[in-house]
Amino acid sequence: MTNITTIASTMTAAFLGSFVEVVEAFTIILAVGVSRSWRPAIIGTVLALVVLALIVIVLGPLLGLIPVELLQFVIGTLLILFGMRWLRKAILRASGFIALHDETEAFAKETDLLKRQAAERRADFIAGTAAFKAVLLEGIEVVFIVIAVGAGRGMIGYAALGAAVACLLVLAIGAAVHKPLARVPENTLKFVVGLLLTAFGVYWTGEGLGAHWPGADLSLIAIFVVLALFSLIAVRLLRSYNEGQVKAVFR
Repeated sequence: MTNITTIASTMTAAFLGSFVEVVEAFTIILAVGVSRSWRPAIIGTVLALVVLALIVIVLGPLLGLIPVELLQFVIGTLLILFGMRWLRKAILRASGFIALHDETEAFAKETDLLKRQAAERRADFIAGTAAFKAVLLEGIEVVFIVIAVGAGRGMIGYAALGAAVACLLVLAIGAAVHKPLARVPENTLKFVVGLLLTAFGVYWTGEGLGAHWPGADLSLIAIFVVLALFSLIAVRLLRSYNEGQVKAVFR
């Protein structure tokens, strides 16, 4: 029987990772719909979803042909790389070294670009392409998040469910507020997602190498806590250093 801790952590990781990507895609779709029209936005979105479905159909059966240990090792390595990339950026943003990502700014930039192109004859095509590109690129990331988080122990279904809930939640929020989701604490989400993906990566890489984790799946919690502590310490140290540099400049 599948451990409830593994199911919960799998769904949570897929949900949070997908939520961030869907928010970004939704911002572009909303910009297209507001600045041009909803027709190209919907067409671009639907076409991208069809392409994504084909990708899932092609990749899905291939996973069963790969040895579980090799799959765990490869997925674990990819998760570490993917998670550390998000975690690094989240730490740098939290410490003030790089600017926080602003969905409102992204919305305004995309809207302004599309409005300037609205006079062109192919404005609808350009708008639809913008929506298609956003949904496809962010959607591919969601697909890989689902595969990476769920394929290690045959939990693609649970990971996909977490991603689906994230999509539905963003759509529901978007329909309710009808504006960019600027209040979503994206950096906090990316920080947590980075920690989750990295923790999963360490766990799966160890599994692929034949390691026996103390407490089995419960060791995921310990790995997450250790990574979180080191990350928070890094944020504190970098923030202190950054503030010291700023004070030195203005002396």
